[in-house]
Amino acid sequence: MSKYVKDLIADHLRQQFDGVNDALLVNVIGLEANANHRLRTELCQRDINLLVVKNSLAARATAGTPLAPMFEGLTGMAAVCWGAEDIVSLAKEVARLAKDAQYEAFEARGGVMDGECLTSEQVAEVSKWPSREEQISLLTGQILSPGANLVSQLTSPGSALASQIEQKAEGDGETDPEETDPGETDPEETDPEETDPEETDQEGSSE
Repeated sequence: MSKYVKDLIADHLRQQFDGVNDALLVNVIGLEANANHRLRTELCQRDINLLVVKNSLAARATAGTPLAPMFEGLTGMAAVCWGAEDIVSLAKEVARLAKDAQYEAFEARGGVMDGECLTSEQVAEVSKWPSREEQISLLTGQILSPGANLVSQLTSPGSALASQIEQKAEGDGETDPEETDPGETDPEETDPEETDPEETDQEGSSE
């Protein structure tokens, strides 16, 4: 391959990796054509790129970039994966596909994260971390939890007081049917000591 062609390829790779700070090296050697196609389709659906490159050309294209450490000491051909929401999501997807029987030869070889090289074992560890979306969900829950507890504590006494007032009001509204108003007197009842006025007048006349 002439130097001119190598430079063209290196320039193309440089454009492909422009703005990429984290990526993984994977193995695709041994995959059948159909399996390779299905793998690329699955990765593409998750916004993940897969590119097979020659290490020496990739090293030239990424010189001075955060991806440069990934190609140090590598020889031959390599497949690079990048994309997804973040490096954790990327590692999770690679780890998931590596366990799929139809992609038996597919596996992580290493990578780079924040300018630091990753081994295949470290990639497996990163895949167990919570993704960005999961971290946001956890953080949101931690932020909202104290507020929810405070609201519960503030409203609980009010609810209890309202319940007691309601119960008291219901209790005061009940009247025992056997009770009568002390101001009311049965007209048929008379005081045995009362004297009929007519009898009194008759006694006075006889005298």
